Amino acid sequence: MSETSLPLHSIAAYRRGYEEEHRLLGFRSACGFVTATWSLACPRCGARDLTEAELASTGRLVAFSVQTVPSDEFLNDAPYAYVLVDLDGGGRVTGWIPGIGAESELSVGGRVRFSPSYKPGVQFARISDGGSTP
Repeated sequence: MSETSLPLHSIAAYRRGYEEEHRLLGFRSACGFVTATWSLACPRCGARDLTEAELASTGRLVAFSVQTVPSDEFLNDAPYAYVLVDLDGGGRVTGWIPGIGAESELSVGGRVRFSPSYKPGVQFARISDGGSTP
């Protein structure tokens, strides 16, 4: 199977969504559950007829950790925050926010937006209360 004809539920198609198409993709089940996590069946109802759904590009921080000793892939980006984000409208995604050097720079519940980048992973940026990035 070629890269262009991947099934909707492939991990490669999910990565291509955020890396090349600059959109977050996930899945919606008949029961209404939305997930950003690749799966063959709904974790809530077990349905196997998941449909691809474009996920919101904004959300709230659920948890985060400031990374000062990164993996090789992020060696030139430290420090940064590794984040867990609840997307508006459903789905939970892990990603990172560059340039975060201290835990005091973020807060659980803070607003973030997907920020497409040439760098690896799902990158986010903080949103200030006024709706723009600081």
